Amino acid sequence: MIFSKSSDSIVIVIRNPNMKKNIHPIYYKNAQVICACGNTFSVGSTKEHIEIEVCSKCHPLYTGKEKIVDTMGRIEKFRKRAMKKEILTKKKRK
Repeated sequence: MIFSKSSDSIVIVIRNPNMKKNIHPIYYKNAQVICACGNTFSVGSTKEHIEIEVCSKCHPLYTGKEKIVDTMGRIEKFRKRAMKKEILTKKKRK
């Protein structure tokens, strides 16, 4: 048993001689994250390069700007259905 003490917490590591070796992925302390807006930053990850669509520099919650992320034309489909419904209701009134 190994005891490790830091200022925030105490960690106890139990080493079992029967544990499998080399089964864990490589951990990159400075993995590069690249956002679609062009922002880049480093995080710890098991992947060396990560590409994301939205980050804290372009997310509407943090920027206060509205940004519509359209997935497979869902917004256009909704607008088409809304227009059809509006046209049908106008025809029924006449």
